[in-house]
Amino acid sequence: MSAAPTSDFLREAQERGFIHQITDAAALDARLKAGPVAAYIGFDCTADSLHVGHLLSIMLLRLFQRTGHRPVVLIGGGTTKVGDPSGKDEARRLLSEAEIEANKAGIRRTFDAFLDFGPGKALMLDNAEWLDSLLYIPFLRDIGRHFSVNRMLTMDSVRLRLERDQPLSFLEFNYMLLQAYDFLELYRRHGVILQMGGSDQWGNIIMGADLVRRLEGAEAFGLTTPLITTASGAKMGKTAAGAVWLNPERVSPYDYWQFWRNVDDADVGRFLALFTELPMAEVRRLAALRGAEVNEAKKVLATEATALRHGRAAAELAAETARRTFEQGETAETLPSVTLPAEMLAAGAPVAAVLVRAGLAKSNSEARRLVAQGGVRLNDAPVTDPTATLTAEMVAAGPVKLSVGRKRHVLVRAA
Repeated sequence: MSAAPTSDFLREAQERGFIHQITDAAALDARLKAGPVAAYIGFDCTADSLHVGHLLSIMLLRLFQRTGHRPVVLIGGGTTKVGDPSGKDEARRLLSEAEIEANKAGIRRTFDAFLDFGPGKALMLDNAEWLDSLLYIPFLRDIGRHFSVNRMLTMDSVRLRLERDQPLSFLEFNYMLLQAYDFLELYRRHGVILQMGGSDQWGNIIMGADLVRRLEGAEAFGLTTPLITTASGAKMGKTAAGAVWLNPERVSPYDYWQFWRNVDDADVGRFLALFTELPMAEVRRLAALRGAEVNEAKKVLATEATALRHGRAAAELAAETARRTFEQGETAETLPSVTLPAEMLAAGAPVAAVLVRAGLAKSNSEARRLVAQGGVRLNDAPVTDPTATLTAEMVAAGPVKLSVGRKRHVLVRAA
């Protein structure tokens, strides 16, 4: 923004690093300053949980509500049937109706932790409500005629796929029309005038704002967030073990806490600003810590981020579990665990296979390499034999702590 924003939402969003692009920053700032506004972000139902890669958008909706406005969560029950080509090199697998319904239920649970729903508060909608009943020919006549194919071909979601000689189905090509139509329906039904999303959605968002202006003669705005990568250049929310999911049945509160505790030193200040609600003065103080003190800032980040998703009690339990495990060397019962079948233990379960089963290694060869490098321990004793096994006798007295390095631990239990 060329001038400092005056609305609470844009001022804090800019200070914390949420803003990448705005269609008309001055006009949006004035509108936000004038009174409550409704804004939405869409989430397709491609899995039964959102992950940390979605968290920036979720935190933006939370900030929007915290500064006096109405956030709208749009669940893509309809658009998931088409598939968003943005940022994708190939078409997504088409999901069945049953899979989409199951995924919608999981995603809804995520938002209960972050937003306050109810009359006049946050709103959750499903675009299947209007997309499933569309008549295709009338839709093309009424909506499709406002879209230039020439312009659509310049959008990153289309252009990049074509430049790489990777197929783009006609089904996916329709996605931006449907997303634009979502904006129009949300304006008509709920007075939504702002769509927000990741930077890869910029073209789709512009199309939607243009459609609202053309058909309704109304102000409509778009705002995107920056692409968040870690200091190492990795995509936010991805680890060697896969995505860091937000629902506890996918990733436990303890493992979630550990994800934030283990971020790169260079990312701490930025992540404190984006993924916690600490005052910015405190964020700057913690971001300035150096040397061993940066670990204290990481613990604050981990506890605050975990409290937002899983509650303060779960966050403090995770922090205490980590303290006892890593600082006092105790085996904490709240550590993540893996259960081995009795027949597997009776035959002697190879430590390498258990590492893979527990998610501490991706393959048996990687597990054996970790053992050879001295990185694996059982109850804090180094494992030096790549053919070592776990037996029923070893776990008869209780769970055994299996560790890789200093920070990754699971408890191995007998079934």
